[in-house]
Amino acid sequence: MAGRSAVPEVIWARPERAGRGPRPAYSRADIAAAAVRIADEKGLDAVSMRHVAAELGCGTMSLYNYVPRKEDLHELMVDAVSAEHELWEPSGDWRADMLRVAGQTRALMHRHTWLPGLMSGLYGFSPNALRYLEHCLACLEPLDTTYGTRMELVAMLNGMVTVFVSNELATAERARSLPWSAEQENAVRIAYLGGQVASGAYPRLAAAFTEDPGPIDMEAVFQRALGRVLDAFDPAG
Repeated sequence: MAGRSAVPEVIWARPERAGRGPRPAYSRADIAAAAVRIADEKGLDAVSMRHVAAELGCGTMSLYNYVPRKEDLHELMVDAVSAEHELWEPSGDWRADMLRVAGQTRALMHRHTWLPGLMSGLYGFSPNALRYLEHCLACLEPLDTTYGTRMELVAMLNGMVTVFVSNELATAERARSLPWSAEQENAVRIAYLGGQVASGAYPRLAAAFTEDPGPIDMEAVFQRALGRVLDAFDPAG
């Protein structure tokens, strides 16, 4: 296929334009922005070299001169939206700063619902991702531990947020696809579950449900989950 290399390449190590010759018609930022628009409107499955080329108004084969592989296109997309992270001066309170980071990441994934599906260590070292990671390490400077442990903390926090948001998005998508309301669906399932629990076959579940914690507050659940991850790294905890 045009543009493919016989050996692995990192898109960021590849010159965006040759030193000589005419100026390219498009930049990587143009290409990434077009792909992000498509993904935001139609989902990740709609992102193809053909569709991105059509969005830009160029030929599909010419796009390979800029982006050799679809994986490179995905990496450009992840890097583009990573620029939306706000990078502030660390407060000196590493827990508060990392809670703020996690909250931003969650909001970013809700703005770009395709992003959790592309979260990968392979795409973690693009220019904007590196700036984000450097920011996280700066926020964690007061934490008395090794850089390796701090990197593990960032990875674990990102993993938790990715899983949490993936579940939120899947639940919302299922609710949209139902021919009835989410309330009706929940009522039927709760009635079934109540009958199973009342059978006596699940005494521990019965005890759990009798505690009646009330409506589930997903924001509170998110904050508790974040706190428990941070607790594992807190020497004062």
